[in-house]
Amino acid sequence: MHTANIPTLETERLILRGPEADDYPDFKATFSSYRSRFMGGPLNAYEAWMLYAAEIGHWNIRGFGMWMIHLKDTDETVGMAGGWKPAKWPEAEIAWIIWPDKAGQGYALEATHAARRYLYGKCGWEGAVSYIDPKNLDSIRLAERLGAHKDAEAPTIDGSDAVYRHPTPAQLDNSQIEHGIRMEIANYIDPLFKPKGFAID
Repeated sequence: MHTANIPTLETERLILRGPEADDYPDFKATFSSYRSRFMGGPLNAYEAWMLYAAEIGHWNIRGFGMWMIHLKDTDETVGMAGGWKPAKWPEAEIAWIIWPDKAGQGYALEATHAARRYLYGKCGWEGAVSYIDPKNLDSIRLAERLGAHKDAEAPTIDGSDAVYRHPTPAQLDNSQIEHGIRMEIANYIDPLFKPKGFAID
């Protein structure tokens, strides 16, 4: 699958497109930084390049993958979200990462919600998990806001990660979880009240 053939998703604030060469500097900067410590980083220049090549190649091998998250109004990238299942992954994963200076705006929630809906609706997924470092509290909170719960019985990648199981399509359809996600995204778009300690991603 050429990157031009990767589907494009749109939300209120975001456009999700396949990764392109122009997006690599932001990816490299993030995966070379402390921000990536829960995702196998920080990486050196060679490791970052190889992982980015894998992000693109994953679409060709699996038919799904990670989208680059762009802001609609500026087209700048703010992170990645989508499906991920490298060799030896026990189950298909929904994953995300937001660039360090773009966190706290709800982009991960908005993008991941759209990606999950596509993977469920267009790719026929009957469920998914997210493999999260137990110390990555921000990602755990985001998984929980997406309706995922910790599945202590599920196989992990290497024994050091926690498995968060997402609701199935039937559990998610027209559910309180779905309505809550929409309400939270709407609040990020037009904030009415942001108490101290408002959830970040």
